[in-house]
Amino acid sequence: MSAPWPARRSITSIQLLTQLGLDLGLSLDRCLHETGLSPLQLASLNGEIEAQRELQLIANLVEALPAVEDLGLQAGRRYHLTTYGAWGYAILSSATVRQAAELGLRYHGLTYAFTRISLSVDDAIASLNFDDSALPPALHDFIVQRDMLGALVVVRELLGSTLQLLTVELRQPAPADVSPFIAAFGQVPRFGAAHNRLGFAADLLDNPLPRANPQLVSACEQQCQTLLARHQWHQGLAGRVRQLLLQSPGQIADMEQVAERLHLSSRTLRRRLIEEGTSFRALQDEVRQALAVELLAAGGLSLEEIAERLGYGELSNFIHAFKRWKGVTPGRYQRGMMV
Repeated sequence: MSAPWPARRSITSIQLLTQLGLDLGLSLDRCLHETGLSPLQLASLNGEIEAQRELQLIANLVEALPAVEDLGLQAGRRYHLTTYGAWGYAILSSATVRQAAELGLRYHGLTYAFTRISLSVDDAIASLNFDDSALPPALHDFIVQRDMLGALVVVRELLGSTLQLLTVELRQPAPADVSPFIAAFGQVPRFGAAHNRLGFAADLLDNPLPRANPQLVSACEQQCQTLLARHQWHQGLAGRVRQLLLQSPGQIADMEQVAERLHLSSRTLRRRLIEEGTSFRALQDEVRQALAVELLAAGGLSLEEIAERLGYGELSNFIHAFKRWKGVTPGRYQRGMMV
């Protein structure tokens, strides 16, 4: 079973967590231990990293600072609306709290949460639920604390005021000192609960938001769609297949070759891809399409050369495939990109 979060994400969260470690006295090397990240990569403003690297950084913090029971809360305070790029601007421009919540959860993969967040309404109480079932056990407390307070920070900034919580429930055991939790949530959470959740008045969902902008929310949602598709490109077995296909675009591998590199039988590969809602042929098509657009945008190659790099024996086959993808010939598509 694949993780419920996209395999790749913005490097921003890594930067925030590293700064937390530095502020608490850790060295940069200790923070980045076994993440495979260099200080130079960390300085990138627009980079993307594998989610697994962030999990390793969180594990480093938890291991190095075992006495800090509110470590996740300290992290959660650092996640503001502006931290999330297009996702943040999209919900900020929504008409109501309900629209912001629905949009935010629809593009949940663009946040930095590792919990699966959902919204439920029961009579007069609405609850944000934080499912931690897919998390590594040693990281439960940190990630749940961070995700819950991070979400609360976003909601408060969205409203432009303090959100009065009706209930706060955490599955973790009660810590020795509950004061940081009272400061974070405005009340003593119910520890050892069955779920992680924040409850608030349901009628708040229909409140209008002060920065509503229909045009901006539409533009930001389109950007969210593009970003999420890019992040999910590497997810699951399908993501591993795409990566292998991208490694030799001039000689697009067949299913048997890819299966062998994944140490699977072709039958097992076919079955598992079907379980993920795709097929090997569809993934080949996706990779060829992405490479075709990239090569056309770069310029410098003839259509014949591009067709050859994508593994098409005849230019006519490439043109036919491209028209199926984009509705126009590759030549016309390229000319439109230059306008």
